[in-house]
Amino acid sequence: MAASGTLSTFRLPPLPTIREIIKLFRLQAVKQLSQNFLLDLRLTDKIVRKAGDLTNAYVYEVGPGPGGITRSILNANVTELLVVEKDSRFIPGLQMLSDAAPGKLRIVHGDVLTYKIERAFPESLKRQWEDDPPNVHIIGNLPFSVSTPLIIKWLENVSCKDGPFVYGRTQMTLTFQKEVAERLTASTGSKQRSRLSVMAQYLCNVQHILTIPGRAFVPKPEVDVGVVHFTPLTRPRIEQPFKLVERVVQNAFQFRRKYCYRGLGMLFPEVQRVESTEKLLELADVDPTLRPSQLSVSHFKSLCDVYRKMCDEDPHLFTYNFREELKQNKSKNQERENDKERSRR
Repeated sequence: MAASGTLSTFRLPPLPTIREIIKLFRLQAVKQLSQNFLLDLRLTDKIVRKAGDLTNAYVYEVGPGPGGITRSILNANVTELLVVEKDSRFIPGLQMLSDAAPGKLRIVHGDVLTYKIERAFPESLKRQWEDDPPNVHIIGNLPFSVSTPLIIKWLENVSCKDGPFVYGRTQMTLTFQKEVAERLTASTGSKQRSRLSVMAQYLCNVQHILTIPGRAFVPKPEVDVGVVHFTPLTRPRIEQPFKLVERVVQNAFQFRRKYCYRGLGMLFPEVQRVESTEKLLELADVDPTLRPSQLSVSHFKSLCDVYRKMCDEDPHLFTYNFREELKQNKSKNQERENDKERSRR
């Protein structure tokens, strides 16, 4: 995304530095929560510029922590910034920012995984899905521990056009471990290609826009950090329910080093596995000897469309769980062994 050349008309007054805020409120990153603070405001400014022109925007920041990115967002001349922070230790520092920016910063002590944003911003911001994205943005330096479940949740929201996407094609600018950022943006056939690549790219235009060295964070993580920008597509590349797509993609990638027919076969009960897998691949016109990483979004579209028809013909297919069948078979085998043992006595 190109940085905006618009000059801000609002600037925060002089405030303690983020490092001083950390000392003042005796804040320490909690390792179990994968917390890492970004103290360099030049870098937080850069992240915010990469989000696009935020002039008069409504911004939802997730995981603000001590408020580094929060300051940069406020200085980008937004109309309103809503921050959701789970860790109560950060609330006093954020309140200090709120006092310095009257009417601009709203603080919610809550969990981003459960917070309902649908009614957080004015109805007038809503746009038709086919229109340009609304003047609503999501920005966040996500703790590594929640980044993947959160983006999967938001991708499902994109598919259903609910949650943050009731306003339209809300854009997201988020941090991830560099490895996860590379997976999200990986092209067909690349080593990093994964379930995340397909799930993100069938719904969004996904760009790895910035890499931040781990040494810029406190405490320093063992990995570098990637900043990824998401813009929902006007039309998804696979037009099937999210759960169905997720099911097909998950199964395909569970044996990522084997041919794709191995994982896709797990969509079907053992008694019909060979026949149904052959039918799926033949009707979808997919080479069974391709590796999962070699499957394009177009391949997955064909697979999902055919699988949907097969599920319509046999509704039990969609609820089939190969792990459950495996467990039941093991249990039956154990019972037989026990019966044999008892008969010997």
